Amino acid sequence: MLVRGSIGSLLVLIGGLVVSVVPESSWVGDSALLQSLRSGIGGRMAGLSLVMLGLGLLAHAWLGLCRSVSHDEGDLRSSRLAAVCWSVPLLLAPPLFSRDGWSYAAQGALMRADLSPYEHGPVILGGPIIEAVDGRWLATMTPYGPIPLALGGGFAHVTTDPWLLVIAHRGVALLGVALLAWAVPRLAQWSGVNPALASAVVLASPLMMANGIGGLHNDLLMAGLMAVALVLAAEHGWVWGAVVGGLAAGVKAPGGLVCLGVVLVSLPVAASMRARLSRFVAVAGVSSAVLWLAGVLVGTGHGWIAALAVPGEVNTVLSITTVVGQAWGSVTVVRLVGTVVAVATLAWMALRSPTGTRPAATRAVAVAVGTVVVLGPVVHLWYFLWVLPFVATVRWSRPVGTAVLVLAVLLGLVAPLDSSLHGAYLAIVLVTMLAALLGAGLLLTPRGRERLETLTR
Repeated sequence: MLVRGSIGSLLVLIGGLVVSVVPESSWVGDSALLQSLRSGIGGRMAGLSLVMLGLGLLAHAWLGLCRSVSHDEGDLRSSRLAAVCWSVPLLLAPPLFSRDGWSYAAQGALMRADLSPYEHGPVILGGPIIEAVDGRWLATMTPYGPIPLALGGGFAHVTTDPWLLVIAHRGVALLGVALLAWAVPRLAQWSGVNPALASAVVLASPLMMANGIGGLHNDLLMAGLMAVALVLAAEHGWVWGAVVGGLAAGVKAPGGLVCLGVVLVSLPVAASMRARLSRFVAVAGVSSAVLWLAGVLVGTGHGWIAALAVPGEVNTVLSITTVVGQAWGSVTVVRLVGTVVAVATLAWMALRSPTGTRPAATRAVAVAVGTVVVLGPVVHLWYFLWVLPFVATVRWSRPVGTAVLVLAVLLGLVAPLDSSLHGAYLAIVLVTMLAALLGAGLLLTPRGRERLETLTR
């Protein structure tokens, strides 16, 4: 099982060198074999086939891991070991299935040059550092908080090599995984969920391997801080939870959503509305102060708040509000309706969710974050990493638990559906068909349903 998954990750790495965008001046450009494969549709299809084979092996190994740990609640080490073994081959890979990692490297270079990423786009730099940055973001300001910029600036003071900078940012993603490895078992125990199974779902699923480790998104650090914030609030008081919640928002703004759970878990059972509102004000004050202080210490200020609309400049097929809006002929209106519904859901969870109960607080965060993701104007595959630590640690009904497992597989398998394929439409159709067939096998066949249901009992 461990070997099978490691081989799968290695195949994803090898295939990723063919299908991923990399700087022209990197070592890949000096490899005649890789350049030959990357230059033609046949070679790119071969690379994609290796990626899909690797993801398939990872999925098969992961399902085996889930079956194994579901019968042994003390086998937490197996889940963590699998996450480590399957991550190792991806450590030296370029950003897979997304080009955001190259943007992170360029933003760090801006910080090194004393240029605020909230005022300048990477295009101002020129040279190898921007060769692989997505053209859509070359002239745009970054919507990320001061924490990843501070880390990126520190890395850029050590090296200017884009590939090494990307590897350093993958280390930041792994820090998020380490935080999740500490927090998830605790969250699971609150709800009576098998900690080993919850850890396997969060740390080692195809969704995590492909979009979290492979994609090296800032979202992983944000998700890790969110999970830690909720645990600290329950075990050490709301102030600690609010501080770490502010740090999560300092990575990406949605990280602040965990403050909802911080409030709920830190209040006594059946707290009055006045106590609830008072605690919300206190938590918001502390987390906002932490966020403000981070911007001051890093020296970037708070210009990222004005850039939060930047991701909305693109349309994504995973955004329900965007797809419906396009079909209806009014994307702006439907997106606005989705935002209103999401805000109303957050307000309802804040005012009506039970207080003083740890499982209820975890569930509230899962619902709140899940609603924001599903109804968001822009939804990428890695956004589901936000909700995964909370969804996987709540005891749901069996159909919901089964759906979580299926999505953890499918959202990893469809990771190659990215602009990095350079318009290889045949490849996109192939991947979509494979994912659909797998979904049918998991959901529609009696044997497939029976296997998945045994993991949620």
